[in-house]
Amino acid sequence: MLQAVAKADVVITNPTHLAVALRYETGKMDAPVMVAKGAGFVAEKIKQIARHAGVPIVENKSLARGLFKAVKVGQQVPHTLYQAAAEVLAYVYRLKRMHEGTG
Repeated sequence: MLQAVAKADVVITNPTHLAVALRYETGKMDAPVMVAKGAGFVAEKIKQIARHAGVPIVENKSLARGLFKAVKVGQQVPHTLYQAAAEVLAYVYRLKRMHEGTG
């Protein structure tokens, strides 16, 4: 699970106790998929791996908690949380394009 963090599109935190990592492949996935999640020490490890791999970390307490409770690793984000997750991913993609000079 933790090795998948480096390939995630974003890590969402609450900010200290929980971390969830999402990946989305346009055209290949119907919805973002949770590739890792953790609390306490595991959450810190997820954030450490993300920082090292250059994966953006976004603080969103309610979304992090909702995803942590509702989604298992390997599952898609449910419809009830899809809009919020999509907004975070869109924000991350915009930042990435700006950083690359294409946005």
